[in-house]
Amino acid sequence: MDEFVLHEMERHDIPRVLEIERISFSEPWSESAFLNEILKSYALNRVAEKGNRIIGYICVNYILDEGHILNLAVHPDFRRQGIAAVLMSEAIHELRQQGCDYLYLEVRASNSVAKKFYERFGFGVAGIRKAYYTSPKEDAVIMMGRLKEAG
Repeated sequence: MDEFVLHEMERHDIPRVLEIERISFSEPWSESAFLNEILKSYALNRVAEKGNRIIGYICVNYILDEGHILNLAVHPDFRRQGIAAVLMSEAIHELRQQGCDYLYLEVRASNSVAKKFYERFGFGVAGIRKAYYTSPKEDAVIMMGRLKEAG
């Protein structure tokens, strides 16, 4: 795989992030939603960039010992190349440094590819949010991963 770099998401990245967001999700975030995330002091927002092209991103909030993955996507042209795994690994590493022991996320109940992806990082099902998604209407599976090293 060709090289890419991770860096903190900045305001000027948002238009390129929105391109991926809109082709990846039926309920895409708005420009203001991403702007709100990059302005938070308790957020971790990273983009994967190859050349001058944003090819993926992750948005995570954290407080005390818990983190919450809000958004993760990779451009369709670059999927299945390990980019999401690098974004996840880096986020987990940084969250551990912030003192997080647990990491949560919601995923569409029908999204078996995403569920398997998170399971590879040790996530398991923690619950269901009924009718969490509206377009189309669908339940969310709440997944939780333990970040604290055993021992």
